[in-house]
Amino acid sequence: MSEATVPALGPLPARLARLYGGLALYGAGIGLQVESGLGNDPWDVFHQGVAFKAGLSIGTVIILVGALVMLLWIPLRQRPGVGTISNVIFLGLFADATIFLLPAPGHWALSWLYLVLGVVSVALATVLYISARMGPGPRDGVMTGLVRMGLSVRLARFLIEITVLAVGWLLGGTVGIGTLVFALAIGPLTQLFTRWFPLT
Repeated sequence: MSEATVPALGPLPARLARLYGGLALYGAGIGLQVESGLGNDPWDVFHQGVAFKAGLSIGTVIILVGALVMLLWIPLRQRPGVGTISNVIFLGLFADATIFLLPAPGHWALSWLYLVLGVVSVALATVLYISARMGPGPRDGVMTGLVRMGLSVRLARFLIEITVLAVGWLLGGTVGIGTLVFALAIGPLTQLFTRWFPLT
């Protein structure tokens, strides 16, 4: 690929703003969806289930699982970046902070508001984080590693997410209508936000 065809990365301060803004927004989205009580995305079903069994906060589990998942990068020959390490450290902190600050929804309408805001936040956060191009998240790194081994993106993502969803549900994580809403909406919303924050 010639230099003329390589997309410009942009100034470092702007990339760092996207990275850490994306992580903060992603953590807030996790907290909103968890607090809605309507069902989490697959990874957070797993995180919540482990948190219940271990007696830890979900944010602490997100941090610990992120660090452990990175061990899988060794045989998959994945290389972490600043964004990868930041993801491990900060995502759980922002999720716990959001859960701590949010009032418990006392009405179904507030639960749905939390859910919708959570899914939208995660979609926008994903675009901000990826567009910073400072390293994949630890969980995404496993998926890209499997793709390098010959699996399709769709199959790799399906296998990972169905596994963590099933294990998390067995451990007591919340699966519900919110899980389905997330699965159906996250792709189109992420694509929508790329209009304002192109990934290339």
